[in-house]
Amino acid sequence: MSLTTLTDRVVVITGAGSGIGRALSLRAARHGALLALSDWDAEGLAETVRQVEAVGAKVRHDVVDVSDRSAVRDWAAGVTEELGRVNLVVNNAGVTATGDFADLTYDDLEWIVGINFWGVVHGSKEFLPHLIASGDGALVNVSSLFGLVSVPGQSAYNATKYAVRGLTEAIREEMLVGGHPVTVTCVHPGGIRTGISRNGRKAAGLDGSAIDALFEKKLAKMSPDRAAGIILDGALSGKARVLVGLDAHVVHHFAKLAGSRYQDVVARVTSRMPLR
Repeated sequence: MSLTTLTDRVVVITGAGSGIGRALSLRAARHGALLALSDWDAEGLAETVRQVEAVGAKVRHDVVDVSDRSAVRDWAAGVTEELGRVNLVVNNAGVTATGDFADLTYDDLEWIVGINFWGVVHGSKEFLPHLIASGDGALVNVSSLFGLVSVPGQSAYNATKYAVRGLTEAIREEMLVGGHPVTVTCVHPGGIRTGISRNGRKAAGLDGSAIDALFEKKLAKMSPDRAAGIILDGALSGKARVLVGLDAHVVHHFAKLAGSRYQDVVARVTSRMPLR
């Protein structure tokens, strides 16, 4: 069986304290899901919980750092013990580290890899047995448009999001080979109106305000709610890949047509952006 409804299903969402994670939580709540939510930001998570409880949803919530393997392991065990099963997991938590590779510190690199890559590894690894046991499981890992194309100034983010894509596609193949009742979806959002830029790190010497303004005013076109709807529709349809936003579709297909030459075009375009 594959997951076709959220009603009375247990839905696990990381990064639920804001942005796409909060929007996913609200949409799932309105569809009658039982929620297990986490975020490292206790205040943001509390606000999400308040909003989903206002629509009548049952919710378990835990402050969890997804880069912490033991914390995710304990969370998964607690969710399963309390709610009895897990039907859908959305590994959504993510951060940015903006700056040329030469200017990023090892601390920046370890931080973003811990959350964006290891966070998805931990969530997938700890919940996958429960998804299989559910009989109608779905695993959704959020990559990015930058998991399909690369851009200067986002080397670390690109690396983690390409890694999420590779991991997720391989897990999907393994579920098919093993005949397991779990669909696996990799999500590639374009610009979504969230606080990811404001909450991310920037290399020394960069104009953080200019970077945030560019993202929020020029690049982030889609609302988190609309993005959440596309993601959940894709998960319930069992799609292998979900592109979110016109920009994601346009840039992805341009890169496919241009081949590796897309990198030259991207370099010329971004060189005109006054971010320093």
